[in-house]
Amino acid sequence: MRSFLPLSLLGLLSHACSTHALTFPVRVRPRADDRTASGRLTTRAGSGNTLLPLHNTQNSEYIANITLGGREIPVLLDTGSSDLWVAGTIPQTTDLGMSESLSYAVGNAQGDINTATLNFGNYTVQDQAYLLVKDISTFSINIQAEGFEGLIGLGPNTGSVIRDKMDDPKGDSVLARIFQQNTTSSNYMSILLNREGDPNSAASGHMTISEVVPGYEAITEMPKLSVMKDHKLTDLDQHWQTYTDVDGLIGPDGNPIAYDSIVPSAPDGQLVVVFDSGFTLPQVPRKVSDAIYGRVQGAEWNTQYEAWTIPCTQMLNISFKFGGQTYPIHPLDVSSSDFNLVNSNGDTVCLGTFQPISTSAFSLLGEYDVILGMAFMRSVYALFDYGNFVEDTSQDLGDPFIQLLSTTNATAAREAFVQVRLGGVDTTGDASQALLPASQEQQSPESEEEKKQEYEEKVLSRWPEIFVGCLAFVLIVVGIIVWRCCIVRRRKNGAAQKGLLPTNNKGAPSSYSQLAGASTATLVGMQNMEGKHV
Repeated sequence: MRSFLPLSLLGLLSHACSTHALTFPVRVRPRADDRTASGRLTTRAGSGNTLLPLHNTQNSEYIANITLGGREIPVLLDTGSSDLWVAGTIPQTTDLGMSESLSYAVGNAQGDINTATLNFGNYTVQDQAYLLVKDISTFSINIQAEGFEGLIGLGPNTGSVIRDKMDDPKGDSVLARIFQQNTTSSNYMSILLNREGDPNSAASGHMTISEVVPGYEAITEMPKLSVMKDHKLTDLDQHWQTYTDVDGLIGPDGNPIAYDSIVPSAPDGQLVVVFDSGFTLPQVPRKVSDAIYGRVQGAEWNTQYEAWTIPCTQMLNISFKFGGQTYPIHPLDVSSSDFNLVNSNGDTVCLGTFQPISTSAFSLLGEYDVILGMAFMRSVYALFDYGNFVEDTSQDLGDPFIQLLSTTNATAAREAFVQVRLGGVDTTGDASQALLPASQEQQSPESEEEKKQEYEEKVLSRWPEIFVGCLAFVLIVVGIIVWRCCIVRRRKNGAAQKGLLPTNNKGAPSSYSQLAGASTATLVGMQNMEGKHV
């Protein structure tokens, strides 16, 4: 079993408590002329054949179809993990006789590692390794009712538990296998998520492999954000993570939200963020969540969801900065009306989506500060270049990077908010919508478990410094011991030369045990002589 929880499915916790998604068929079929005479799927660069439509389940899950072993399966897209697992029965599959368990906050995906032919978009992978899960009762949610029957991890290949278990390249992740055989294209994929309830949003989201969604070509001109790979204990900890700019979180009052990173290697004023499509609700430090929602009139802390609730009429504008670019978050994503919540007065309220980081997502190793899930990713078009994360390929061997293109126009977003939340009447300028003074900001309660984890994080995240400190202490102690031994030996040699110690038949001083047997008077005399000599 994996030592650390993968950053996937955690965001479904809140959603599972409040909604029962409908299942819609999502079919990705190639055209007849895209097949070779043998029936093998082919890919033509720039043809748009890898443009995969994504089904959006109430802004909480994004699902695509794969065909595995002859069976079409809806799977959840997850950039926070790297393995493929499916539930049920696969008609044409090979059991490798190895069991494994993938741990998630909603339960464990337990089963046997199998291989089968995989079709994903216009790509075919022979003998793709995956985990076949026959019992889904271990999950705390009904995944079939949620609209999916498996999960495809889109994270770096180094994070694959199956690959680690097999210790064989055949266990590589789906995208790694695709990139290894598709040697004429770059090793990247992109994700564009749509927004339910937004009159300006597209009807469907899309995922692409080695090509850009038509109309969004400007993403290739965006800054290449380096994937932060330092300060991790194992390759299984690698995620799509990078740094914000200095003062890179802008609160609803237009000012930067001050927060010190828990990552020891992070530059001053910058935070480490993970992009994870498996999270419904972004996870941010408690202080950041309080700064976003704590000054809203009527804001209340909801103990069930461990997040803020605010009046649905409250429009909040926040943004993130990466690579010198500002990425505003659509106000319909800063709070959600999908949870059917009421406040202490019985009034319908919306859930603050940027919630204090949960205990299950907290980085005990101090590897990241923020997990930006769907409520962030709907405001950008994201490209993930795997670069040298992919082994056994001669293409795209540079460092991995991330590119983000903002898809949120502030004016259009405001109009959409007024139409959806305010019934077309713009009341955002009313006094009731004004933020409270900073001195009146509410603070959310911190649980004892969180306090414990914060303490553990401070210890564990500083393990390099602790190790160096312990090593330095050991070296100092060893040095003192060696120095002391040298002093004793020098005293022995000096005493022997003065005839105060017996010598062996070779004229060398006797052992220290003989010195210990010397009379007190002799020792005192030796000390006095040494004192005079010095």
